Amino acid sequence: MGATVVQLTESKKQIQHTHRTFDDQTKAFRSNPMPSISERRENLKRLKRLILTNQERLIEAIDRDFSCRSKDETLIAEVMPSIQCINYTLKHLDGWMKPSKRHVSMLFQPASNQVHYQPKGVVGIIVPWNYPLYLAVGPLVASLSAGNRSMIKMSEYTPHTSALFKEIIEGSFPGDLVSVITGEADVAADFSAQPFDHLLFTGSTSVGRLVMKAAAENLTPVTLELGGKSPAIVSPDVPMEDAAQRIAFGKAFNAGQTCVAPDYVLCPSDRVQAFVDEFRTRFSEMYPSIRDNDDYTAIINERQYARLQSYLDDARAKGAKIIEINPARENLGDGTRKIPLTLILNTTPDMKVMQDEIFGPLLPVVGYTNLDEAVHYINERPRPLALYFFGYDRGQQQYVVHQTHSGGMCINDALMHVAQDDLPFGGIGDSGMGHYHGKEGFLTFSHHRAIFTKQKFNSGQFVYPPHGTSLHKMIYKLFIR
Repeated sequence: MGATVVQLTESKKQIQHTHRTFDDQTKAFRSNPMPSISERRENLKRLKRLILTNQERLIEAIDRDFSCRSKDETLIAEVMPSIQCINYTLKHLDGWMKPSKRHVSMLFQPASNQVHYQPKGVVGIIVPWNYPLYLAVGPLVASLSAGNRSMIKMSEYTPHTSALFKEIIEGSFPGDLVSVITGEADVAADFSAQPFDHLLFTGSTSVGRLVMKAAAENLTPVTLELGGKSPAIVSPDVPMEDAAQRIAFGKAFNAGQTCVAPDYVLCPSDRVQAFVDEFRTRFSEMYPSIRDNDDYTAIINERQYARLQSYLDDARAKGAKIIEINPARENLGDGTRKIPLTLILNTTPDMKVMQDEIFGPLLPVVGYTNLDEAVHYINERPRPLALYFFGYDRGQQQYVVHQTHSGGMCINDALMHVAQDDLPFGGIGDSGMGHYHGKEGFLTFSHHRAIFTKQKFNSGQFVYPPHGTSLHKMIYKLFIR
């Protein structure tokens, strides 16, 4: 009872803090609606210094939240891309900010058309737990580069990282420019209901629907980076060692707790056993042990661990073949929250593991007869956030590219499209809407203001009333054809 009261009191404080901060940022934006490039560059450089100065503390905090999070995974997937996206933005920001010239029809000459990129105002960013640093910093970089004020709601499932990120951000940025909000689900719900000028949410499809519904009350535009069941297609003729190694890396990274992790494999039926054998070999090379191996990340919390175990129990009860890859044959059932990478064969559509996004180290393998069948299987289901094709035949590659839809795609790799600074990242359909990263991030958080300009000479007078003159008829003859 006491703990519940304390939580409610703390939630109330955080909600009040959210409202005050939103008001402060709104007023601050009105007083400086178009920050200069020097202001924006300094904000980005300050953010970069904070990450570099505190990277060891951030790595430690993320490790504590997961109970075991690979230091190298944090460096590779959080620290490095955060720094690289800042560097890329600093290099290109001047060009992005320049107004773009647009065509003017002869009908309206002499005049000029331009698109100016203005800040939207106060941006809300809702961060998930799986990559708490990068999925806070990436949107923040885009928002600051576009000249906005930013409020960031961190996940309640990463309390150590959230508290540290709040400390280092608010110790260097004024609260009316960047502010970090912590708290439970009720705080997040209130946060998403604020009348932001733009709201970016990263998380599950089910919660994304609630966020969009809350945002709709304020006509707040949203960018939704959701998940889904991202397939990996093994082609009929790709060398199996190549496909298995790259899929194993993409699935095992962060123990599969990645929105673009391969969710299931489509493999030629006569090559499934070869895939299983090669996958086992490649995974075992990367992770010869699991229990005390700091390279292999734990499941974030007991709730997620139990969810994944329930998927395994459900699949096993419905006749699936479970292949646990535990190279050292260790006992992992005593609170380590580590799950061996587990292949699931003989799946059926009614299994939970084939219905929900897995978000963990479980990998169903589905056999197919020909590539048409594999593509049809994907297209019958909600559009995924990522799609992976493994095969060196250019014709097969183009067939899959043209006949499927997904937020993004890798050919002969996994995950790496997310790390490309000059590629947009975003979903489609159930996997989200909108894009950010690089220039697309700047554009997402900018208002594209169309400006038509003419000077003293007014060509428009030639279409003014009274109508029906010979001049009108000539204009219609020239321009309506």
